[in-house]
Amino acid sequence: MRFVRATLAALLLTGLSQAVPFEVALAQYFGQNKVQYEGFDFEVLKTEHFDIHYYPEEEQAVEYAALMAERWYARLSRVLDHKLTNRQTLILYAAHPHFRQTNAITGVDEGTQGVTEALKRRIVLPFLGPLAETDHVIGHELVHAFQFDITGQGGGVLISGVAGALRMPLWFIEGMAEYLSVGYVDPETAMWMRARVAENLPADKAFNSRGLHPYQHGQALWAYIAGRWGDEVVGRLLKAVRTSPSAGQAFRRVLRIAPEQLLQQWYEEMLAAAEPLMDQTEQPEAYGIPVLTKSGGSGAYNIGPALSPNGEEIVFLSEKDLFAIEMFLANAKTGQVQRKIVKTAVDPHFEGLQFINSAGSWDLSGRRFAFAAIKSGQPAISILDVSAGDIVHEQVFRHIGEIFSPAWAPDGKRIAFSAIVGGLSDLYVYNLENRRLRRLTNDQYGDMQPAWSPDGKRIAFVTDRFTSGTASLRHGAYTLGYYELETGAIREVNAFDRGKHINPQWSPDGNSLYFISDQ
Repeated sequence: MRFVRATLAALLLTGLSQAVPFEVALAQYFGQNKVQYEGFDFEVLKTEHFDIHYYPEEEQAVEYAALMAERWYARLSRVLDHKLTNRQTLILYAAHPHFRQTNAITGVDEGTQGVTEALKRRIVLPFLGPLAETDHVIGHELVHAFQFDITGQGGGVLISGVAGALRMPLWFIEGMAEYLSVGYVDPETAMWMRARVAENLPADKAFNSRGLHPYQHGQALWAYIAGRWGDEVVGRLLKAVRTSPSAGQAFRRVLRIAPEQLLQQWYEEMLAAAEPLMDQTEQPEAYGIPVLTKSGGSGAYNIGPALSPNGEEIVFLSEKDLFAIEMFLANAKTGQVQRKIVKTAVDPHFEGLQFINSAGSWDLSGRRFAFAAIKSGQPAISILDVSAGDIVHEQVFRHIGEIFSPAWAPDGKRIAFSAIVGGLSDLYVYNLENRRLRRLTNDQYGDMQPAWSPDGKRIAFVTDRFTSGTASLRHGAYTLGYYELETGAIREVNAFDRGKHINPQWSPDGNSLYFISDQ
């Protein structure tokens, strides 16, 4: 593959700042207006089918993205039996805080991982650290580009495609993108569906309504359809939507089955697969574990929990106050929410709390709590005195793109964290006394979720370095390793031979690791 670079400088920035008169954007979430803190000196990397816009900070990662994009194009053009009508624009940002400043599209918030325009068909996304995560989002968004092109809209010309896109239910659009970018077997979707299968789906109403969740329901339903009729039917159904008054009519024409009958058969198959496992599944209450529920004062989303060293309190992130994801303190024994401790909605000090892939960390004394945040468009480590509710230390890192999962060292003087730099994920240690930053890893592998050993000599972490092949861009499962601070050696932790391994936690004696696995 031949890569050609062309400098755009101010010309590209001017073009991207022009207002889009009408835009249909498909994204993970829809958000609020952005604030721009810096400009980006974009260049263009040209491949066979893509014009990839990037800036020098992404120099190392962009060629991986180019290879992944072309690989996705080959797969999707074959499965959907379609070639895009013109070159595909892909705009890449080195990290999510940069992405939130984009003026190429609107509707970007902390939860948005990628956006594809309907009219100009541009794809805009940030590097997500591990190449596997970036690869998934490139594939997901490229499916949307094919959807818009196939339904008759693309290249900046408004024809029947917008109406065709709007005729497609969200589960049809997003579920197809997830199925084609993740595949038939996905443990997270399987677990989510098993939890939902007891809910009797309103088969006669859900097909063209919000009765189906766009991502999990959608992916599972498309997996069922493709497993029953073959992958080639995905493209046939997509093309049939353009000339059908509704998605339901397209399914009747292509599959020769009524939508409500299809949903019922799918639901019955899911139920049959899940029922044998129901008796093996214990609810938290069975172990005497309190649950943060709406009656206890929490919201629909309660994430990023961090238990205090004495087990008495828990800090977590929630949208219980509706305005934003904010940080709360709760009683770990009763589950009762005590108070809000960081107020992003009304405090201009913070623009975000990195809630998607990060949690904070208590120091060993149980007095200080460290968390990652965004301040003036830059990643920062903030330390909160939990009792007083005051920020007692803060460090902004201007040469880092994004920070995740800070972890206190046992001595209370250092904090380890994972960070995205130049689009790739590595481990760092920040010394609070001299404010110096030490980089532990520097390669193309994803390194995340550091956890200090009790003696402070090792850091366990999640990585794909033992299972991935960068030459072939083969993304393996996340497994565990540990970093020896004295020698810099990285050792693999032998655990299960399949499935992903995440969230490592040391036992008090430092001889064992607890972790979560979907094996």
